[in-house]
Amino acid sequence: MPRILPLLVLLAVLLPAQQPAPGFVNPVKKTLKEGGVVIGGTIQAANPDTAAIMAGAGFDFLWIEGEHSPITLETTRNIILLTQGRKAVPFTRVPVNELWTAKRMLDVGSLGVIFPFTDTADLARQAVAACKYPPAGRRGYGPGLASFRWPVPEGYPKWANDNVMVIVIVERPVAIDHIEEIAAVPGLDVIFIGLNDLSYNYGVPGQLTAPVMRAAVERVMSAAKKHNLPVGGPAGAADVKRMLAEGYRFLQGPSDLSLLQSAARDFFSSIKAAGVERKDPTPIY
Repeated sequence: MPRILPLLVLLAVLLPAQQPAPGFVNPVKKTLKEGGVVIGGTIQAANPDTAAIMAGAGFDFLWIEGEHSPITLETTRNIILLTQGRKAVPFTRVPVNELWTAKRMLDVGSLGVIFPFTDTADLARQAVAACKYPPAGRRGYGPGLASFRWPVPEGYPKWANDNVMVIVIVERPVAIDHIEEIAAVPGLDVIFIGLNDLSYNYGVPGQLTAPVMRAAVERVMSAAKKHNLPVGGPAGAADVKRMLAEGYRFLQGPSDLSLLQSAARDFFSSIKAAGVERKDPTPIY
C-alpha cells in the first residue's frame, strides 16, 4: 500500500485540476483537418521530467518513441501523467503493428498511435482496427488511465473513436508500390514517410533528395491528396522550409537527446568564444 500512495496522491492532484473542457477535441487532429501544420518533439529519453519540458516548449505533440528507445509502458504512462495540462498531446510509436501493442498505449492515455512498416492496405486496416472501439474496430474496452486522462461528458469510448489518431509509416519500397491502396483505407489520419529507412531500402542511404526518393515522395503526396490525408516526415530545422514547400504538414521534430546535445555544444562554443581554453571532447573507452 505505501508504494501505491504516491501515485494516488499524484492522481488526486492532477486529474481534478486539469480535466479537458466539455467539447474538447484533439487539437492536432483539428489543426490538420483545417489545413494547418503541426510539429512534434520526439521523446527518446526514458525520463518523464525531460518529456514535461518538451511538452511545454511549444510543440503540438510528443512523439513518444516506443521502437527506438528504452521507454517502457510504465514510463509512457508516467510521461502522459506528468505532461497533463501542457500544450503537446501524447502520441506513441509502437514497435510492431499489433492489436495489443496499440491497445496498451491507448489505455495509458496516448492520443494517437504511430505504426511502423505499414506496407499494405491490410496492415493499414489493422492499424485502424486496433485504435477504434467496435463497431468501427477491434479495440477492447478497458481504458483505465485513459478514461481519467481524458474525462469527457459523452464517455471515453465514443470520444476516443473521434479523437485518437491513426498514423501509419511507409518506409519500404513495397509500401510505395501499394500507396494508392493504403491511402484509400478509411480511418487513417496521417501517412508518415520514414525518409531515412526508405533511403536505405532504396539503396541511397541518407540521400533524402535523391531522384528515387523524390519520386517516392511525390507518389505518396499524390495518393494522400486524393483522400485528403496529411503527409508527415522527420524534420530538422534545416529541412522545414523545403518540406513545407513539398506539402508536408505533420512534422516530427528533433528529440530531447539531440536538443540536449545541441544545447551543450552551443554552451561550450560560447565558453570558447569568451576566451576560455577547452579541449575538444575525447571519448574515454
